[in-house]
Amino acid sequence: MDRAAMARRVAQDIPEGWYVNLGIGIPTVVADHIPEGREVVLHSENGILGMGPAPAEADIDRWLINAGKMHVTLLQGGSFFHHADSFAMIRGGHIDLCVLGAFQVAEKGDLANWATSAAEAAPAVGGAMDLAVGAKRVWVMTEHTTKDGSPKLVESCTYPLTALGAVDRIYTNLAVIDVRDGRFMVTEMVPGLTLPALQARTGATLHAGAELQEKDR
Repeated sequence: MDRAAMARRVAQDIPEGWYVNLGIGIPTVVADHIPEGREVVLHSENGILGMGPAPAEADIDRWLINAGKMHVTLLQGGSFFHHADSFAMIRGGHIDLCVLGAFQVAEKGDLANWATSAAEAAPAVGGAMDLAVGAKRVWVMTEHTTKDGSPKLVESCTYPLTALGAVDRIYTNLAVIDVRDGRFMVTEMVPGLTLPALQARTGATLHAGAELQEKDR
C-alpha cells in the first residue's frame, strides 16, 4: 500500500465519536481519509480540537497549523486553546487514540520513534512520550521496513525508547498487526502476500491472528 492507502485503512478502523491525535509525519494523512459522515474529533498538541483535512493551496490560512507545522483546516465546532490545556487532555487520559509513526516497534509494544541513535542531535522527543503513555490506545503507522530493507518490527528496540509497552496495533504498507500478550499477531495482509514472506521482512516472530485464520478457511 502507498501512504494514502495506509491512511485510508487506519481511518476505516476509527470509531464514531473518538478523540484522536495524529502524530507528526505520515499519520497526519489520516485526516484526509476519515469516512464521510463519521464524526471523529482530531486533536493537535499545540492546542486544536476539530481539525479537518489538509487545505487546498488557495485556502491555506498561514496561522492555522498542527504540531508538525503543517497547514490544516478547522471543522465547524472546532476550537483553539492553550498548549498546557492540550497536554492536560493528553496526560489526563482524555484522548481515545493516538496514531504515531515509528522507527522501531518491539513485540512487547515498546516504541522508538524520535531518534535513531543515542548520539543523534534530535531537538527533542516532542509530545510523543506524553501521547504514548497518556492516550487510551496507541496505533503505529509505518513502512514495514526501512529504505535499505531493515525490519522496523523487532524483538527489542535498539533505538532510544519513547515508551515501554505502549503500542496496541501496527499498520504497515504490508499488513495490520496487533500487539497481544507480548506477541505480534497478524490480522490482515495485502493481497498476494503470504505469512512466510511477511516474516522474512520482520525482525521478530509473527503469529497468525484469529482474523487471518478465518480468512484463510
